[in-house]
Amino acid sequence: RNLVFSLSMLLGTVLTISSNHWILAWMGLEINTFAILPLISKPHHPRAIEATIKYFLTQAAASATILFSSTINAWHTGQWDITQLTNPLSCLLFTAAIAMKLGLVPFHFWLPEVLQGSSLITALILSTVMKLPPISILYLTSHSLNPTLLAIMAVASTALGGWMGLNQTQTRKILAFSSISHLGWMTAIILYNPQLALLAFYLYVLMTTTTFLSLNSTKTLKLSTLMSSWSKAPMLNTTLMLILLSLAGLPPLTGFLPKWLIIQELTKQGMTATATLIALLSLLSLFFYLRLAYYSTITLPPNTTN
Repeated sequence: RNLVFSLSMLLGTVLTISSNHWILAWMGLEINTFAILPLISKPHHPRAIEATIKYFLTQAAASATILFSSTINAWHTGQWDITQLTNPLSCLLFTAAIAMKLGLVPFHFWLPEVLQGSSLITALILSTVMKLPPISILYLTSHSLNPTLLAIMAVASTALGGWMGLNQTQTRKILAFSSISHLGWMTAIILYNPQLALLAFYLYVLMTTTTFLSLNSTKTLKLSTLMSSWSKAPMLNTTLMLILLSLAGLPPLTGFLPKWLIIQELTKQGMTATATLIALLSLLSLFFYLRLAYYSTITLPPNTTN
């Protein structure tokens, strides 16, 4: 059964990435949404069902908005080509819809809740595979979007991703806010250098996958569990610590590369204020990554009193 859902997800992703027509891209997004719903609701628990409903409603609203914006654009221009998004209203609606699909501020509300209600592996799929089709559509339309709107959303996402992650104790919620923050970086640069946004996305996927798989193998859902996992798997926890520091963007680790290049490119484009803001706001995320990294290396014995 899981194979059917995985194949559907693959089909939806490939269809969206490879299509140049709005209807096909929309179909791919819908196939993707329907393929992931059973995986979120698999654990028969009220939290999982709640997460499934929240995910379904937001994704359905976003898909409907994408269809609406592409129809308005086709009505005005006679074009169904994704790259020919020229109508201002369509651009605005499309930006809102993609922000909702990805979980960008101000449409981020569903992401932490849905990830919290899912298993670690489903949360991994939601954070990586499910973000690829919307990012690819954003890549194709990046030249026609509003730069001011994207810059505001990027800064807001980086700020909120860092700020809201500070007082979280659940690893899935922390990684959800980490995802919002990283998406802010990608949104900031996608207009000026789309290839760089894709590089940042691929590296984010690589690091997030490793983090989720490491947490899954030690069955870590809370920070308190993370504290006692060193004695179970020291090598794995050392790797996890390095990956978390890389996600934080500390040199000389991989995660530093896209951030450095993004800041460099933004400065070249005269967006020094945006570059400075997102660089300073990433210090907020640095705090909770450091906290996770520190907890993962604490040699606390497992609590056996309860």
